[in-house]
Order: sequence, then structure tokens, then C-alpha cells
Amino acid sequence: MSLTDLSSTPSPSGQVDLLLGRALSDEELRLFAAAARRQPVTAGEVLFRRGEAGQSMFVIESGQIRLEFGDGLADRVLGPSEYFGELAVFIGQHSRMAGAVAETGGVVHVVDQAAFERLLGEQPGLLARFMRRSFAYLVASETQLILGLRRRNEDLMQTLDSLRQTRTELSIAQQLVRTDELTGLVNRRGLYRYIDELDCEALAEQHLALLLIDLDDFKRINDRNGHLAGDSALRAVAEEVRRAAGPMELPCRLGGDEFALLAHVSDAGDLANRAIRLVAAVRSLRLPILREPLRLSVSIGACFCPPGEDWSSWYSRADALLYQAKVEGGDGWRLGD
Repeated sequence: MSLTDLSSTPSPSGQVDLLLGRALSDEELRLFAAAARRQPVTAGEVLFRRGEAGQSMFVIESGQIRLEFGDGLADRVLGPSEYFGELAVFIGQHSRMAGAVAETGGVVHVVDQAAFERLLGEQPGLLARFMRRSFAYLVASETQLILGLRRRNEDLMQTLDSLRQTRTELSIAQQLVRTDELTGLVNRRGLYRYIDELDCEALAEQHLALLLIDLDDFKRINDRNGHLAGDSALRAVAEEVRRAAGPMELPCRLGGDEFALLAHVSDAGDLANRAIRLVAAVRSLRLPILREPLRLSVSIGACFCPPGEDWSSWYSRADALLYQAKVEGGDGWRLGD
């Protein structure tokens, strides 16, 4: 269904002038009314639906008709002397691009294709000008529709970009909530989520183990070198914990100078080797910001995490082992069952 303008006059150049509005000229109105079938309509009556095959065009004698285009496009209300559905008689069996519903009671003239063909033979000049005007306005309307759809597409793309940005910001926010700001390791909240999602049965021949890691003499580092040096020490230890973590393992900072590593190991010997390597790696660190003779070292308590037990049980065993390592001078590890 075109959105044709329905009044025109030939210009000196032979082109059709398109005037605003959809009203037929008096001559056109008389011609169509004489050839049409007069049909009363009531408010709310459906003349045709969008997508139906059109067979007739309509001229409004009285009342108002609403054209409903759907797809977010605005409806259009037509009144007396205006027409719609003309493509059905121009090309036959045209699929309606809009639905037509009586906005108020009134009368319409129904012009079928046979009647239109007859008028075309009787008044070829008048009908030719009418058709040229209609097709010209159809092209203009389609152009406006394309521009409108392009604007809607641009708006949609902007909306999608906003959604992507919002999703990214949300993902970043969620990551920040689960990440320690100083070291970049997972924090306690992230650790608890990891444990909630952990499937111990999927480890096959591997065993879940907890290494609880504590930086030795951290208070003395802060007191002698200042908090900036203390932060540097924490970041350096965090990096070694991160390097010690294998795929699908979780290095985290529990708070203060306490770190943890949830690891997958094959047996007690494997767990002991993980602890030994981590102690040695931290012992070899040298931070220029620290005054001599301070050196970084850690104490580690390591234990297995049997399925069916919760985090508090794992932590209690590892913490007791860590305490033993501290009592014995630090810079070492203790392994439990």
C-alpha cells in the first residue's frame, strides 16, 4: 500500500507535481464514485488486514479510515475524498502493506480491478495522470521508509553498543567485586564462588589441596620501610603465588599478608613439592625498596581437601599447619593429611 498524494497537475516540463494531502480532485472523485460499489462501514470494522492479497482500492465518502502499518511505524488516518489500497488495482493481487480499519462509521467506495480497467479505457488521460502521481508518491514514500528504517537501524546499533558497554561494565564490576585491588588476585568472595562451583568428582586422578601462605615478619617490613614497601612486598609474593598456580587452579589473597592456593595434586609428594618451590621462589626475591638485611620469606601450611568437607574445615587444618611453620621460625612449610 503506497502513501500516495492524491492531487496533482501537469507541470510545463511534463512532470507530475505532488501536492500535500491525499484528496482526489473533484473530477477523479466523481469518476471513481460512478464506477465503484458503495459500502457503509461501522467503527472498528476491518476492511482488510496487513499481508492479505488486495483486489480493490477504496475511496472514502464519509468517516475516517485508519491504516495500520505495524513494525513500529505510525498509523495514518484518512478522511473524505482520500483513497487507499490502489496498488491492488494497479498490479493485481498485491499483498497489503498495512491493515485498514474504520476509525468511525461512514461510507467507502470500493473500486475493483475490473472497474478500474474499464475507467482506464474510458478516461486514459485522467487515469494515467492519477497513476503517475500515485507511483511517484510511492517511490517518495518508499524512500522515506528506507530512510526511517536506516535511522531505526542506527538507533538499534547505538542501543546494542550501549548494551555491550553496559554488559562490559557489569562484567568489570563483577570482576572487581571478586578481585583484590592491590594484588589482582581473587579475593575471599571470588574464592567462595570458586568453591561453590567446584566439582571435586571431575578431578579424576587429581586431589584438591589447599596451600595457606603467610608472609613472614610483615609488620617489621612495614615498620622499617613504610607501607609502600609493604605493598610492594605483598604484590611480589602475590605474583609468585600466581606463577605457582596451574590451569584451573585458584591463587587468591585472603586479606592482609595471607594468601591461598587451591591446587590439584596427584599425591602428598606432589603437594610437598608445590610448597617447597613456592617457599624457594619467595626466598629468592630481592626488592630494592627494602632495607638490608630484610629478605622476603613465607610460611606455608598445606593439606588435602576431601570431598564432603567445607571450606572452614580445610582452612582450620591448613591454618594449624601454618602456625607450626611459623613457630619453627618461618621460611618453611608443613604438610598435613
